[in-house]
Amino acid sequence: MSDFISNGWSVYVAAATIIGLVACLALLVIAARRKVIPGDDTTGHVWDEDLRELNNPLPRWWMGLFVGTVIFAFAYLALYPGLGSTRGYFDWSTNSQHAAEQEAARALSAPLYAKFAGLPVASLAKDAQAMGIGERLFVNNCATCHGSDARGSKGFPDLTDNDWIHGGSVEKIEETITKGRIGMMPPMAAAVGTEADVRNLAHYVLSLSGGAHNNIAAQLGRSSFSACAACHGVDGKGNQAIGAPNLADKVWLHGWGEEAVVSMIKNGKTNQMPAHGSRLSAEQIHVLAAYVWQLSQPKVESVALQR
Repeated sequence: MSDFISNGWSVYVAAATIIGLVACLALLVIAARRKVIPGDDTTGHVWDEDLRELNNPLPRWWMGLFVGTVIFAFAYLALYPGLGSTRGYFDWSTNSQHAAEQEAARALSAPLYAKFAGLPVASLAKDAQAMGIGERLFVNNCATCHGSDARGSKGFPDLTDNDWIHGGSVEKIEETITKGRIGMMPPMAAAVGTEADVRNLAHYVLSLSGGAHNNIAAQLGRSSFSACAACHGVDGKGNQAIGAPNLADKVWLHGWGEEAVVSMIKNGKTNQMPAHGSRLSAEQIHVLAAYVWQLSQPKVESVALQR
């Protein structure tokens, strides 16, 4: 019921639930008091000339089961959520149960992560056990977007190269995992000018990375890049402090080519990396960050560290 701005629907659901249960009890009472029609013990309904409906009482086991079900329903609604927005006597919710289970899981795994907490990332990256745990954390929490090989896809960054929008230091990776990121490129067509101006600017952006482009259009679009320089820099190499991508390399997060760049200029783009600070402990994030960090580093042989 938290999705609604008033408690009207909550009251409606609670009332409908209670009325439905009371109606079930009323039906049982009425059925129990109904008298058999004198004479032939039938309801008076006849089909196919001689097929008559008997008016036998309901089996006691069935009546008992029906009554027990209604009583159970009232007891359940008193103890657990069900009557609109009421929480019930136990004040139970799926969120609270999930949080309790997470806390129990963290307590169980705390000794395992404790030995990794004080180690620098460079050491963790060489630890086979730590990287094995980091890989499982990555698969469970990150692979849905970035892929099991961490190479990403359109709209989801490749974590195995050295192209970092917000910086590739361990501290930045831990910050990104913990707090998440929201990247927004506003629509810029109005600031650039006409359709031709937008396409000329797209060719200039493509020229920054040495990709295929129209040289004349790129020169015409050079002056329009001033609308982009505030974020991406006058040289187009981006600004990690605000999460502005480098346009001078050959990494294209949302697609490459004239049409892709034109679409970005016209429509903008908003991307979100969800925060994991509430899902993972600081120790888990430390191990996960070490795993992500080493993906873009020269490969080293993993060993079991002596402690």
